[in-house]
Amino acid sequence: MSGLEQKRLVTDLSRADLAEWCGGLGEAPFRADQIRRWIFGKRVTDFEQMHDLSKPLRAALADNFRLFASEIVRHQVAGDRTEKLLLRLEDGSHIECVLMREPERRTVCLSTQVGCAMGCVFCASGLLGLKRNLSTGEILEQVLRLDRLMGADERITNVVVMGIGEPLANLRALLPAMEALNEKGGLGLGARRITISTVGLPEKIRELARYGKPFNLAVSLHAPNDELRNRLVPVNERIGMSAILEATDDYFQVTGRRVTFEYVLLGGLNDRVEHARELAELLAGRGAHVNLIPMNAISELPYADPSHARTSAFVDVLTQAGIAATVRKRKGADIDAACGQLRLAEEVGEPAAS
Repeated sequence: MSGLEQKRLVTDLSRADLAEWCGGLGEAPFRADQIRRWIFGKRVTDFEQMHDLSKPLRAALADNFRLFASEIVRHQVAGDRTEKLLLRLEDGSHIECVLMREPERRTVCLSTQVGCAMGCVFCASGLLGLKRNLSTGEILEQVLRLDRLMGADERITNVVVMGIGEPLANLRALLPAMEALNEKGGLGLGARRITISTVGLPEKIRELARYGKPFNLAVSLHAPNDELRNRLVPVNERIGMSAILEATDDYFQVTGRRVTFEYVLLGGLNDRVEHARELAELLAGRGAHVNLIPMNAISELPYADPSHARTSAFVDVLTQAGIAATVRKRKGADIDAACGQLRLAEEVGEPAAS
């Protein structure tokens, strides 16, 4: 086998696939566990560093697989120590991933597609349309890249699948990636430390529920009624909020996990008190949690941040109605950390924040 383009990402293989490949070389299946420990636990950057494997096995790995297929085009570090990577994939496409630091957490945010087809009018991710799905290995490579930015005393504690793309539109690749993060031989994260976001695809929500792992589900709602949501999230015209809410009710029944509803506050558009009251009525009795996200203004889009007063009033209405609500802390605002911003700047040839 010759040529970099013919080598698979080793992370595209499940543990079972890797064990089968090892067996084909006459190696014991446990070699797959050793390889995965090096990849996920010991932050190696090259197969040659896997020193408890035989030289022939290391050579076979290097001949057949790649550990990384992307190139880091930009690496930005914010004042709050949020780090963002713009990665160029083998076909020239770009994706983003983010490491967010908090006192007790190290959270990584992952992309699942190159671009997005959902058309949310306030999001930079879909401005250039959808190009393709990422493979399982391309999803996991983002984790490996971010993990290798951290200090020796740091470990990834949480994963949010909220980057570029609609995660549930790529479940075929996403679920094996989440399995690898969940497995003890992988990253070893509990399913409850993994959050998967969606614009709201009812049948895919039910498919995720049937998968049998209690991942956290976050639904990007952004409006309290269909009329407004159709304007903000055009795909809603083909779905409708009632179908989404029925699916999230089913998700809670199957998994026992409370669903989070994400709501981007757009100044003067969906942030009024009457919107908060309508949202509270919509979610009453569902045990839901609302995560309010003040708009991170993007120069290419005509939407503004909400005022602090309107944000506070929105929270007050929800909490007084018995709906749990929090305001997401803005991370990495000084490095274009909003989803899709850095990719957009690169693809259209404009300078990004440094």
